[in-house]
Amino acid sequence: MKRTTGIVAAGTLGLALALAGCGSDDNGGSGNESSEGGGGAEGGEAGKIGVILPDTKSSVRWESADRPALEAAFDEAGVEYSIQNAEGSADTMTTIADSMLADGVTVLAIVNLDSESGAAIQEKAASQGVATIDYDRLTLGGSAEYYVSFDNNVVGELQGQGLADCLGDTEANLIYLNGSPTDNNATLFSAGAHSVLDEISTYTAVGEQAVPDWDPDQAVTIFEQLYTQADGDVQGVYAANDGLAGAVISILEKNGVNGEVPVTGQDATVEGLQNILAGDQCMTIYKSATEEAGALAEAAIALATGGEAETNGTTEDSEGGRDVPSILLEPVSITAENVGDVIDDGGQSAADVCTGEFAQLCEDAGIS
Repeated sequence: MKRTTGIVAAGTLGLALALAGCGSDDNGGSGNESSEGGGGAEGGEAGKIGVILPDTKSSVRWESADRPALEAAFDEAGVEYSIQNAEGSADTMTTIADSMLADGVTVLAIVNLDSESGAAIQEKAASQGVATIDYDRLTLGGSAEYYVSFDNNVVGELQGQGLADCLGDTEANLIYLNGSPTDNNATLFSAGAHSVLDEISTYTAVGEQAVPDWDPDQAVTIFEQLYTQADGDVQGVYAANDGLAGAVISILEKNGVNGEVPVTGQDATVEGLQNILAGDQCMTIYKSATEEAGALAEAAIALATGGEAETNGTTEDSEGGRDVPSILLEPVSITAENVGDVIDDGGQSAADVCTGEFAQLCEDAGIS
């Protein structure tokens, strides 16, 4: 990733939306159902904004965090919008995009399932005069006007450093369980983690594999095979997100070593935070859906009204040979010491995290 100098923290980006808020008619739902919102007069000037989320399986964040955060941001801005989910199918995403273009969206934001299909959607949108934005994942070879995401190299660096902090200065065999090979973010996460962990001479990589589509079910099988190949001589695991971490922990538990082998994660999901509280997961990465959705809404509204978004960096598109103007937010490392920060920030609720057996663990951690 290439970044310009002077990147500032997310909190100083000034993401407060400038347009007055109006009510919306929200169909709600999940999966490939549509959330529709309608704005007032100011929103009408901005046209209609379409957002296509990728799936419901790779991470619970898309429906539990991103959708409601996007709905709130667009409702506050008073713009008309449609949010749908491709349910892991590139064909479905293309169909949704075609429908949105036919329905008159003036800005289309996508979380691509792979760069090839994402670039094709963006090319078609451009041919119809519709601006596009890459949300969360960069479309290599695409034509998006902006890229809105977190600094994904830094995400990987924080994961690598988190694992190193949990392991300490000791000899350790590591397994890397990377995200989907079609997701450019997964490549950046892994590169960032390796940039930290490869520099520690006492660590040895004994297995590494990507998980197609970030599928936790496939991750269980893949990790068990890697663990078996290493004869169980594994002291640390880089898992690219909380879903993959959960798969890893299930195999470690099966072998009676959960809690003894540090495991990383990402997305600060309810399961991830509970695994940290239980001592089964070393750390996760918190990426505020509210901040990311606010940044997308502001960029989309700027495009829809003929303006330009305020960016704070560029990201290299190695296939397209260009630097994409970017809004890069700052991720936060979460360990047992600061799980409460996610709840205090509204990323998760104490009611969801502190249930059943986790109630006492939350109380012990000062979470209420």
